[in-house]
Parts: sequence; C-alpha cells; structure tokens
Amino acid sequence: MPKPPAAADAPPPPEGGGKTYVLLHGAWHGGWCWARVADALRAAGHRVSTPTQTGLGERRHLMSGAITLETFVLDLVNHLEAEELRDVILVGHSFGGSAISGAADRMPERVRHLVYLDAVILEDGQTPFDMLPADLVAARRRLAQEQGGGIAIPAPPPPAFGVPADHPEAAWVARRLTPHPLGTYETPLRLRNPVGNGRPRTYVACTDPLYGPLEGARRWVRRRRGWNWREIATGHDAMVTAPAALARMLAEIE
Repeated sequence: MPKPPAAADAPPPPEGGGKTYVLLHGAWHGGWCWARVADALRAAGHRVSTPTQTGLGERRHLMSGAITLETFVLDLVNHLEAEELRDVILVGHSFGGSAISGAADRMPERVRHLVYLDAVILEDGQTPFDMLPADLVAARRRLAQEQGGGIAIPAPPPPAFGVPADHPEAAWVARRLTPHPLGTYETPLRLRNPVGNGRPRTYVACTDPLYGPLEGARRWVRRRRGWNWREIATGHDAMVTAPAALARMLAEIE
C-alpha cells in the first residue's frame, strides 16, 4: 500500500528518538489547519498535538463576548498540563504567537523551544490591536459590529492568508474558517518576564508574499538579540501551502 502524501514527504527520524510538538493555530483557524504538517511529523516519529482555542474551529459553539487573550493563554497552559507535556517545541502561528508567549511566561520548565511562525509578538500590557495599523483595526471592529453581533470578527477569505483562490486547498480552508472572538484582540497579554522567558526562540517569516499586518513583529524581532531567524518562501498559511517544507523546517528545530 503506498504511503499517504504527508508521510512520503516526512522529515527523517531524528537520532535519539522523536520530539514533542504543540502546534497552535492563528486567528479564524483551528487545530485542523495543521493536519498535513502533523501527519508528516508523526510519520517521522514525533509526538504532535494541535489544540483549538475557545470559540474557534470545532469549539465555535463556545463563542462568547467573555473570551479574552487570557482565555487563549489558559487554553494552552491547560493543554500542556492535561496532556502532561514537557520538553515541548511550542509553535505559534500568527495570532498564536501571543498565547505561546503567555504559556512560556508561566511554565518555562515545560518549553524546549518557541517557534513564532509568521506570528504576532506582544510585550507585557500590549493588545493585538495595538500592533496593527489603525485602518485595519477600525475595519475589523466595524465588521464585528455589522456581522459578528459585536463579539466576533468574520473570517476573511483564504487569499487573505496567502492561499490563492485557485489553490487545491482553498475550498478546504474556506469551509473551516470561523469567526474570531473580538475580545482577544482588545485585551492585553500579561507577562512577568521578557518575551520568551529565556527559552530558545526562532521566528519564521513567510516571505512569498509577506503578510503586511505583521511587519511590526518582524522589525521587532530583527532589532533584538538572542532570536534565531528563518524564512520560508510561501504565503502566511505555510501549513496549508507548504506543509512538507514546513515540517522539515520544524524537524530541524532543537
């Protein structure tokens, strides 16, 4: 029986056994978006989990005006605790960068390496809206009021995430995107330590095309010492448009 495509493209097994990955999605997405990357990493002998944050994906029935950025941090902290995960390579895509920073701040002993995949970077007291252009913030707030009952931002179409309309997975992505809790954009991340809390950290920039709203995060990382920098020549949703290449890159992370 032929191997599935993800397994065929899987990175080679690491010497000394597999690693543990937690892959956290971004806004409007869910754990579903990591399917091909997770399959590839598992085929190579790694342990992988792909939690979904409150109000999104298969948890969309929990959408509420009470969901804040702290909710997202606790989702991840509780996942690490409930699954008894340690020595974790914690990957946060886009909006997920805020929650992995929060988790590392609270339980650094469980984190082996932080990977910010084309991700938001927040310091203590900052909100995601603080880091976005004013016109984009206004547009998202307006959409939430007009189409999201004042509590949720409707999902943009796949091309907004670098998935072209004619891409083989575009319809799959479009079917699964769900509204995103507005409160997570308006509430601050609380950190007691610098971003990353001293753990090894890598920023992976998706460069083809660059995702405009994250220009501030890319500049912030470039100005600081102690960060590794990687690039992948694909759009913002690299786990959809370049899953094999992304899995190989993640497998190289130590």
